[in-house]
Amino acid sequence: MGTRTRRSKSPTENGGTEKSGAGSVGRSKNGSIRRKMNNNAELMRRNIPQDTSSAAVAKNIMARESFSLDDPIEKTPVPNNHGFFELPKQDQQNFGLLVLLYFLQGIPLGLATGSVPFLLKKHMSYAEIGIFSLASYPYSLKLLWSPIVDAMWSPKVGRRKSWILPIQLLSGIGMLWLGSEVEGLMAMTGKVGGPTVWGFTGWWFFLVLMCATQDIAVDGWALTLLTPGNVSYASTAQTVGLTAGQFLSYTVFLAFHSKDFANKWFRAEPLEHGLMSLGGYLTFWGWAYIAVTIGLFLFKKEEKTKNEDGIWDVYQIMWGVLKLKNIQTIIIVHLIAKIGFQANDGVTNLKLLDKGFGTENMALTVLIDFPFEIGLGYYAGKWSQEYTPMRLWCGAFMGRLLAAVVAQLTVAIFPAEGVTSWYLLTVIGSHIFSTFTNTVMFVAVSAFHANIADPVIGGTYMTLLATVCNLGGTFPRFFVLRLVDAFTSATCIPPSDTAKLSSPITQPFSCAIQADKERCIEGGGTCHMERDGYYMVNMICVALGVVTLLMYIRPKVLHLQGLPLRAWRLSTSSGPSSPK
Repeated sequence: MGTRTRRSKSPTENGGTEKSGAGSVGRSKNGSIRRKMNNNAELMRRNIPQDTSSAAVAKNIMARESFSLDDPIEKTPVPNNHGFFELPKQDQQNFGLLVLLYFLQGIPLGLATGSVPFLLKKHMSYAEIGIFSLASYPYSLKLLWSPIVDAMWSPKVGRRKSWILPIQLLSGIGMLWLGSEVEGLMAMTGKVGGPTVWGFTGWWFFLVLMCATQDIAVDGWALTLLTPGNVSYASTAQTVGLTAGQFLSYTVFLAFHSKDFANKWFRAEPLEHGLMSLGGYLTFWGWAYIAVTIGLFLFKKEEKTKNEDGIWDVYQIMWGVLKLKNIQTIIIVHLIAKIGFQANDGVTNLKLLDKGFGTENMALTVLIDFPFEIGLGYYAGKWSQEYTPMRLWCGAFMGRLLAAVVAQLTVAIFPAEGVTSWYLLTVIGSHIFSTFTNTVMFVAVSAFHANIADPVIGGTYMTLLATVCNLGGTFPRFFVLRLVDAFTSATCIPPSDTAKLSSPITQPFSCAIQADKERCIEGGGTCHMERDGYYMVNMICVALGVVTLLMYIRPKVLHLQGLPLRAWRLSTSSGPSSPK
């Protein structure tokens, strides 16, 4: 085991998110079988009798001549070169099913993380929108209950369908109810006598919780739906499906919901509403969820399996991974790495809308950005193979901090006469630059995770790393949005002529938060902005990002990347947990 050649990728190394027990390596009976496994697939189907204990799996993997734990991590593994149309027909059909299931997840996610915060800006302050951002937390915390999803199911229904069917049914019912009530809830949330923002957030928290739980089950099913040699297409299905679902619910919905967009492009006579309402959109997809669930129940059979690991076994593995010193370091890095971008990611677009950019222009911006995101993502994938992943990640990190500064300057130069062609192009360019750096960071860190994950416990390992990475981008946003309101200073100036107003403003007061700003305008006053908290908070975030990158993050990740694979292994599976 002196030198290590590139080895074929396991499902985990291809970017999949299988849970514990989702696949196992078959036992080698002789040298010929071992060579065939090396050249073709590392995982065999579950219905083939095999020894699936961790010790047997580890022994088989370590027996390969090309395997070594002593070399440093330099490059991502070689990707699968099979074209889609070269796949067996069954794999093509199952790939389509996976895309559909991931697409359905993207529908409520795109609304909860994209469109709804924009629509709420007319009714809520930044602090209240920060509370609403808590609705996306289940997707970042799904590791906590993924062992339960992986270990409990009904043999009669199927390991994955036991969860997917009821989850999709509950999601559909939830969207039907919310579709009938959401317009009234949004209008009354935060008003005196109306529902609180916490209650409104709770409904979306429920929908995202359902999506996160479904994602756990679909990730695991992908590893048995596709044949072993083509299982790398699972991550492709996830990327295509989720991106398309979120794109539809964010960009397309936002455009067709805008009355200005509809009046400009689709109507001869202007109306006071868009082509599509949030309630109608939710109702349509609620019925679509239920229809897909019925079709899945009737027409798709799942292979019968048996569980190898109990819930407690998986939690013990997770705890063992968490005790590794290097894992603790990468967790700290992930939790602080995205602080520098939080104001840009969470507030810049809202600030543009606040200044009068318009939802139709914002929809057009994101619409144009989408093909660039796909194309640039392809090149990011190539670069992550040509260069060491975390060195590329650090370069994109600095670029993303620069993008936050560029975005702030773009907001600052908002023209007094309104949105012009040159300004629209400036916003589009800024958005593409920010998306590009974000995509490069995501692809690079995913490649690093795939490299360091122990294939014996790859599902647990990858899910843990992905969860912490997601959490680093969600938990700071709540505090950042509250800080924007805290640092903002604005005064409502009473009108000079109050004769024609039923309840005019007579005394100056602070209108820094959205509710007070609306009260000021309704009373005929003018809300004069003295200090915009967005600029201060964004610069604080960028400064923290630069300091943490140079002083801690970059030295740590480059050091971690130079460690041998042995440093990332549990002592009970693939060797000592840290190098000597």
